[in-house]
Amino acid sequence: MTKTGGKSITRDKLLDQGVAMLTERGYHGSGLQDLLAGIGVPKGSFYNYFSSKEEFGAEVVRHYIEPFIRRLDDCLTAPELDALSALKRYFGELAEELERRRFKGGCLLGNLLGEVGDTHGVCLAALREAVHRYRDKLEQGLSKAQREGTIRMDLSAAAMADLLADAWQGALLRMKVEQSVRPLEDCIGHLLDGYFKAEGIDGPYADNIT
Repeated sequence: MTKTGGKSITRDKLLDQGVAMLTERGYHGSGLQDLLAGIGVPKGSFYNYFSSKEEFGAEVVRHYIEPFIRRLDDCLTAPELDALSALKRYFGELAEELERRRFKGGCLLGNLLGEVGDTHGVCLAALREAVHRYRDKLEQGLSKAQREGTIRMDLSAAAMADLLADAWQGALLRMKVEQSVRPLEDCIGHLLDGYFKAEGIDGPYADNIT
């Protein structure tokens, strides 16, 4: 194995461990000593990859969001699915996974948004970038659904993407309180199968269309 490849693997291990730790303990509750002990990396080696804990936190955020962006894009480009069905499949699979994990973790972005303030500008910028990337991908899917005639046209895809992203974050917090997947199902049902639906498209939440 080349030195470059080894360094890449170690960096990815640090980021994977960082995602797990920050999701479980938050930014302020996560110490570098525990992080490094968890994967057997000496403290001095950490600074070969990251200049500070704050830079590490920002990279963890970018590392965390990437699989969600790819997964959402895979659903939206699946040839057998229209855009609305793709969005429902994506969120439905996330809800199933959270239920299998017994509602632990939730969303790292949502967890950190409530914890990281102006004193952590690098992390805040990374969170803003991740949220915007995710929202833009949702907008892409909703815009495609509008062109396919399954989503209402009197609201912009951007406005609906903002609402969907914000509502999903709130539903994740409610899920953790209730220890139930029901808030997630209701969120997606009321929006994707109700409020966002084009007039005349049937669904269990269709009466919510205005």
